[in-house]
Amino acid sequence: MSIIKPTKVSIIGTGFVGSTTAYTLLLSGLVSELVLVDKNKRKAEGEAMDLNHGVPFIRPVKVIAGDYKDCEGSNIVVIAAGVNQKPGETRVDLVKNNTAVFRSIIPELKKYCSDSILLVVTNPVDILTYVTYKISGFDKSKVIGSGTVLDTARFKALLGEHVGVDARNVHTYVLGEHGDTEVAAWSITSIAGMSMDSYCKRCNTCKGESKRAIFEDVRKAAYNIIERKEATYYAVGLTVKRIVEAILRDENSILTVSSLVEGLYGLEDVCLSLPTIVNSDGIKHVLEVDLSETEKQALIDSGKSLQEIIKDIF
Repeated sequence: MSIIKPTKVSIIGTGFVGSTTAYTLLLSGLVSELVLVDKNKRKAEGEAMDLNHGVPFIRPVKVIAGDYKDCEGSNIVVIAAGVNQKPGETRVDLVKNNTAVFRSIIPELKKYCSDSILLVVTNPVDILTYVTYKISGFDKSKVIGSGTVLDTARFKALLGEHVGVDARNVHTYVLGEHGDTEVAAWSITSIAGMSMDSYCKRCNTCKGESKRAIFEDVRKAAYNIIERKEATYYAVGLTVKRIVEAILRDENSILTVSSLVEGLYGLEDVCLSLPTIVNSDGIKHVLEVDLSETEKQALIDSGKSLQEIIKDIF
């Protein structure tokens, strides 16, 4: 008879994203213990109390508000702390403020969570994943950013809606930066084993102009949501749940998480999103998929734009 090991996830930051992530993990049944940490301790306590009151409706789970020491023994630490993106701001506008926040958080996690996987959600996520990797000194496989997992989901959702197919049957990726320079991998997009171009010829609904508009909607999605409701968090919370699930269940799932890239597509010493095998060890393998020359160059440009920002930090 196999013994089910308890699973512990800690969340740093209980703002919109952190608290919504806690809620999605609570409902998922994936974790046996949730630890919430925030510089505003009363906010973390309030979130823990609220979540605990719903426990009778779900699988048993312990939710506490604590300090960094309470994170010790976590399988995964989700970092969602930082300054929110404001209307009109780009993700890179957040770099300096949120890097300062991370310089106070990561040493504490290094002290108590040396065996944990660190999952960065705070924007700009690629830069802060790199910051986390550098400050923590953790193995590169243990430092993951949520990357373009959400962008890829948005892309699939809009493509599925456009062609009238369940989004789960659309296979594609958004690569590079989680932000303005992200790249749609049109050349490897497929439906029912057919390339996107082949499928569109048969259904006669997709034109070049439509394809451009769809990806522009993906790229601008966060800005459009922030303009209307000041923050994005529901889909982000589900994104984090999906990554946590892949890790805790040792799935070897392919997700476009952000991680350190060394040598792929000629890029070095930068964190960005590529199709990545994710399991209980964190990053198992980053894949160098076949892209068109145009896409490959756009990915390289995306990486270089991130490297320019990194130069101002380190």
